[in-house]
Amino acid sequence: MNTRAQSSGKLAKNIKRSIPIYLLALPGLIYLAINNYVPMASLVVAFKNYSAKRGIWGSDWCGFKNFKYLFGTRDAWTITRNTLCYNIAFIVIGTIMTVTIAILLSEIKGKRRGKFYQSAILLPYLVSWVIISYLVFGFLSAENGFINNTILAGLGKEPVSWYNVPKYWPIIIVLAYLWQGMGYHSIVYFANVVGIDRGYYEAAQIEGASHWQQIVHITLPLLRPTIITMVMLSVGKIFYSDFGLFYQVPMNSGAVYRVTGVIDTYVYKGLLEQGNIGMSAAAGLYQSLVGFAVVLLANLIVRKIDKDSAFF
Repeated sequence: MNTRAQSSGKLAKNIKRSIPIYLLALPGLIYLAINNYVPMASLVVAFKNYSAKRGIWGSDWCGFKNFKYLFGTRDAWTITRNTLCYNIAFIVIGTIMTVTIAILLSEIKGKRRGKFYQSAILLPYLVSWVIISYLVFGFLSAENGFINNTILAGLGKEPVSWYNVPKYWPIIIVLAYLWQGMGYHSIVYFANVVGIDRGYYEAAQIEGASHWQQIVHITLPLLRPTIITMVMLSVGKIFYSDFGLFYQVPMNSGAVYRVTGVIDTYVYKGLLEQGNIGMSAAAGLYQSLVGFAVVLLANLIVRKIDKDSAFF
């Protein structure tokens, strides 16, 4: 009894001591609950024939009809394929590019020069996709575009109607994504690179290791946990896509929709044309569930390879 009373008293004392910490965390927990968990009640819209007049709870149940509509069309395979393939390309190419940029930034000597380059590569992330779409249009316009009028004309080539030729757009989309986002995403890796103990590099230099060997045997291994974490976070959103990138940059051109259409743009068009809120809710639920399953699978694979780098 005495032991149990002592344990209870110790627990009460620890709780009382931690009250200031709980109070500090309370605003964040309230925001998390309101922003992330309360809206989950509206997931029932995915299984209802939603009517704004009758409300969420008054609308009739329709089972899996919204899911059937979403994936029963001839575009279902196309938009799913595009969403997956683009995100895989973004994860693979983006990771290689951002890690490379972070390492290059860490090699810049001089504080002012380093700040200049960091600001220069971060600047595109602050530009909206609407502005970027017009920058891309300035390059690709059939009549006045820089590529047609300057590059192709200088080479004696015929102008290309870029917004009517689908085969070029996978490359254009990937380049636009990398240009806009790689500076921001490289900051995480850059912070880790500059935080590596310089003693490792000094010891490697004493042993005669080249610069490339230092990167391969010191920098990359120490970056591996961060790379795995960032990749797994990206994998969780593999069924999501940046709406601005896929809608604004191609200028909503129907001629290239076969290679630029993704789930998010498909849902948006469905809302514009039919106002089908239930279908859009079904798409969101589908993306979340598949993303969660993919994260679990990726975590399982990482756990088999390197248990310490797994999320759980």
